[in-house]
Amino acid sequence: MLNRRRFLGSSLAGAASLPLWLPTAKHLFAQAPGDRPTRNDSVKVVNPRTRVPIGIIVDDSTCLVNLNRFAMPQFNEAWSGTKPVYHRDWKSWPAEIPDSFVRRFIDWAAENDVKGKYSIVPFPACVGRLDGEMPGWSRKEIRDSIDLVRKHVLPNWDLHPEMVTHTRVIDLKTGHPLKDYTSREMENWEWTRGKSADELTDYIAYALQILKNVDLPCTGITTPGGFGKNARDNMGLAAMRATRAVMGEELPHYFTDVESSGNASVAPRVMLAKNLDTDSPECVVSVLGCTGDWTGGWNCVDPKGADAFITEDLKTGRLVDVIERGEPAMLLCHWTGVYFNGYELGFQVFQEVFKRLRQRYDNLLSMKMSEVARYWAARELTRCEFAANTLKLKAPYACDDFTVEVPALAGELKPRQRLGEKTVVLNEVTKPLELVSGTFVRDPQKQRLTLCLKLPRGASGVTLL
Repeated sequence: MLNRRRFLGSSLAGAASLPLWLPTAKHLFAQAPGDRPTRNDSVKVVNPRTRVPIGIIVDDSTCLVNLNRFAMPQFNEAWSGTKPVYHRDWKSWPAEIPDSFVRRFIDWAAENDVKGKYSIVPFPACVGRLDGEMPGWSRKEIRDSIDLVRKHVLPNWDLHPEMVTHTRVIDLKTGHPLKDYTSREMENWEWTRGKSADELTDYIAYALQILKNVDLPCTGITTPGGFGKNARDNMGLAAMRATRAVMGEELPHYFTDVESSGNASVAPRVMLAKNLDTDSPECVVSVLGCTGDWTGGWNCVDPKGADAFITEDLKTGRLVDVIERGEPAMLLCHWTGVYFNGYELGFQVFQEVFKRLRQRYDNLLSMKMSEVARYWAARELTRCEFAANTLKLKAPYACDDFTVEVPALAGELKPRQRLGEKTVVLNEVTKPLELVSGTFVRDPQKQRLTLCLKLPRGASGVTLL
């Protein structure tokens, strides 16, 4: 696998008062799945609407700043000039990725039903804070850029901080970078080694608070480079705590890992689940990327191109492998490579990739990262029991398009979903790809019914009559 990368009130400039953290139990590790409900063997939860989720993971994006133009010399300094990857001619790169390009990309995504996750680095490469001054841009320019994100990006994209700066580690007491300048003081590398869940929670919360200060809500976080790699036991717990506390997010998720080849599963990992039968369930979901950054990279190298995702003949490529397995296809990219210093090479790659995907597949479902995370949490944590012609459900999290297979009974059936005092009759459709919430389809050969439900939090059920 490729690893990408104590909450103190005084540590947050302008932060609202937040609750103190409970002591960290030693057994609460990010790798630990936590609790799981019992489930009847005759019940099978499948993909939403029997489709394959797909989306784009946009990293290294922020408002206006061409992040890696400013990050490159900092990375080079941290490694004392010993790594050739940081020797590119960064001074020739533009300082800005204009909002006009953001708007064109987002408009293309909306027209082609493309969703995903979009990072907003809060203090990009130490250039300036989005909730303060940004040297090189007027306050109005920054406000307008933030408004663009809020009005046009947010509807179909989750926002994540990618830590605070994506480069230097910030001293939370002063708001300035740490004095030393090695990989130990960079967010991408060694700083997280040995850090407690409380320390990581503070740091993540600091990043989230900057975005909250400018009214940019976040449903999760993205880790830059190897952030959390050496503290994985605590990082997932910290991501959950910080996102719940600062943003009030019920079901936090994060992006840190990529499986760009091979047969290892790229399904989301639902972790630290507990209190499932209470009014205060908890879990955090790690959503994985399934491709490499083949659109130009963070450092504007020649893109690998569309064929790496899906070949021109539509027969092979990483996305074909993942989609045929029925697992979420979340494509990784870096915003600097999508823009590619004004040449837009990465954007052109994506335009071709999604053109090819439409030509081959009719069973894809575009989803935001939070929607993928919520579905997988519901998929794994909802108690499902089938007896006496009734499917009984107990869900810690509500979920749209919850799709489940159950045994089919003989005769004309009109499944009825019980929602508290209300009963809703499900409408029958003729094939699985017609499923939406409130419908069902028969499979006579398997003697199964597939139900697509608007799953409420708590207890509900479906009776087959």
